[in-house]
Amino acid sequence: MKTFVEKIWEPGEYNYAASYGFEPNIHGYLHDEGDKAHDGIIIVPGGGYCMVVPPEAEIVAKTFYERGLNAFVLTYTTDITMSVPLKKQPLNDIARAVRFVRSRARDFALTDKLIINGGSAGGHVCASLAVHFDDVPDSNPKYKDISARPEGVILNYPVITTGEFTHIYSVWALVGQNAPQSELDYFSLEKNVKADTPPCFIWQTRDDNLVPVENSYLFAAALKEKGVPYAHYVFPQGFHGLSVANEAFFRGDFGEPYTMEQVDRAVKAVKEGRGVNVSDQRRAELEAQFADNAPPPPNSPETPEEQAARYRDVAMWPDLAMEWLKRI
Repeated sequence: MKTFVEKIWEPGEYNYAASYGFEPNIHGYLHDEGDKAHDGIIIVPGGGYCMVVPPEAEIVAKTFYERGLNAFVLTYTTDITMSVPLKKQPLNDIARAVRFVRSRARDFALTDKLIINGGSAGGHVCASLAVHFDDVPDSNPKYKDISARPEGVILNYPVITTGEFTHIYSVWALVGQNAPQSELDYFSLEKNVKADTPPCFIWQTRDDNLVPVENSYLFAAALKEKGVPYAHYVFPQGFHGLSVANEAFFRGDFGEPYTMEQVDRAVKAVKEGRGVNVSDQRRAELEAQFADNAPPPPNSPETPEEQAARYRDVAMWPDLAMEWLKRI
């Protein structure tokens, strides 16, 4: 396996106010087989637009790498302080990531098939590109003529709507708590599906405890209405954020936690009094959440093997997605 990390924005292009020195980047996991080309997939982890969580990053990329794809993990812009609305910056990040990977297709030994895969808020990022790919031009001469439209989109328990069944904290981080209806409508993605939206594969659990399963149904219905090819799987049981649901996942073997760089930078800045527009209440919350002596999360009474066995059906989704990829 060949690995690399590169920034997706060039000097002077990225200026998000609450970045604290972070710049969006891609980690790559490539097959080292000479000139043989592979389909590509960009993994976009969730985290409520407040962070990019490790359990949905490297472990997912390697799951698809093991199935023959060249995989990339995008660490896009989020805001743990929830103080500077992100607006279209995450959408711009994923559009640039697609163009960046496509521009290096020969270097990365890629076919013409490039898929994006996002979980939770990362699913919202991916679905945003699926419906708004023609609304994110790139002024950089290297990328301006490269399409941002992926060949397919895989959505894991995605945030979709800003309406009744929304995940409100994701919306607040994205557009703020007093966004005009026009912005809410723009990011309520079931309202923006069109005939040339790429084919989509969607999965979620019926009793998702964080993002209501109605999000997936709303998007699937909109895809059907516009005649967009899609697959939609709803598993009967499972909590939010199940990722690949295998034994490694339940052991906590997620891979390197590099996606937490921006959170670490932001929390350090807040603790040092350098936060941008951070309220006293949010500062106190972050200091408690990221205290040096903060207790670890409780362990499950079940072993990783028992947990994996409980969700063996959910763990089938990567193979179902691979079968779907053959059809697009």
